[in-house]
Amino acid sequence: MTQTRPADLAHRPATRAVHAGAIADPLAGAIMPPIYQTSTYAQEGLGRHKGYEYGRTHNPTREALERNVAALEGGRHGFAFASGLAALDAVLKLLAAGDHVVSGLNVYGGSHRLMERVFAGFGLRFSFTDLRDVARVEAAITPATRMLYAETPTNPMMHLADLAALGDLAQARGLLLVVDNTFATPILQQPLALGADLVLHSTTKYINGHSDMVGGMLVTNRDDLAERLGFLQNAVGAVPGPMDCWLALRGARTLPLRMRQHDANGREVAAWLTTRPEVRTVHYPGLPEHPQHELARRQMSGFGGMISFELGDVARAHRLVERTRVFTLAESLGGVESLIGHPASMTHASVPPAIRQQLGLSDSLVRLSCGIEDAADLIEDLAQAFEGSR
Repeated sequence: MTQTRPADLAHRPATRAVHAGAIADPLAGAIMPPIYQTSTYAQEGLGRHKGYEYGRTHNPTREALERNVAALEGGRHGFAFASGLAALDAVLKLLAAGDHVVSGLNVYGGSHRLMERVFAGFGLRFSFTDLRDVARVEAAITPATRMLYAETPTNPMMHLADLAALGDLAQARGLLLVVDNTFATPILQQPLALGADLVLHSTTKYINGHSDMVGGMLVTNRDDLAERLGFLQNAVGAVPGPMDCWLALRGARTLPLRMRQHDANGREVAAWLTTRPEVRTVHYPGLPEHPQHELARRQMSGFGGMISFELGDVARAHRLVERTRVFTLAESLGGVESLIGHPASMTHASVPPAIRQQLGLSDSLVRLSCGIEDAADLIEDLAQAFEGSR
């Protein structure tokens, strides 16, 4: 477990990103925290050490990352994991057989798979519900419900959950509210300040931002949750290596700058897509016509670089994603480079077709992760891909 210091929380986000979690290097005064590439630590004698005994339990590089991201989220406790799904695994292990979770209907395909095909086998029960309607969420709660789990914006339909309303509901019913903040990042959205108990990230995505590591993170302000999560992190051992932590920390230091450009590019590309006759619908909360635009303006400070759009023609969607030159056809998101994908056959292939249909996640939906390139080049690339996909 790593706890942030008061000074880490005192500054504005851009300053936190650079300085929060830093540790003094006693050997050479290195500006970046060293990569402590070690599995164990020398002890001065039996029961006498410097706070470090074994690499799974403690690592200074990992702790620097944990402090940094926790501070960015306005939290006090941070826990790094080997992947976003390893972080979700730890969240679900806070529960016991017979417990019930109300989850968003539109969650990442890997999250749905972990819930339904792993934890359901151990006795947890899940109700996948449209979190846009708080009345539906309330109706889905049973006496066995222990947790509300939300992505907002969702992947890939860009649905939003009203976090303040869910926070009030969770508090009134004595439930844990867990929010996957990967798409928005702590720069554009602060779930803990809106009532969440626990925030989850795939640090693979925007926090790292360079597509060169895989990791996850949990942040909370609750001491009781922190104690339990610290136990699980050590007991299960799904921790990231020090090099991956260093890479994520390196990326986090530029997160505010990058999110500014991701957001600017997302807005420009989304607006351009609305002018294309081939596009039936653009899913982007920054567009005034998005049905939850006002909620996005209220609980987010920007709209980000994630966009999905409906073509209504499966063959054309397949041709389009294979014809871009600046956008790369690939899984994942949130890197400095722009990516294009086909959710039905890539990120959400493990979601049952009936749920995809219920969401409107069709086989002709395309998802974009707008990077930090020049927006004009992104638009030109999409334009030539549209022409070539006729």
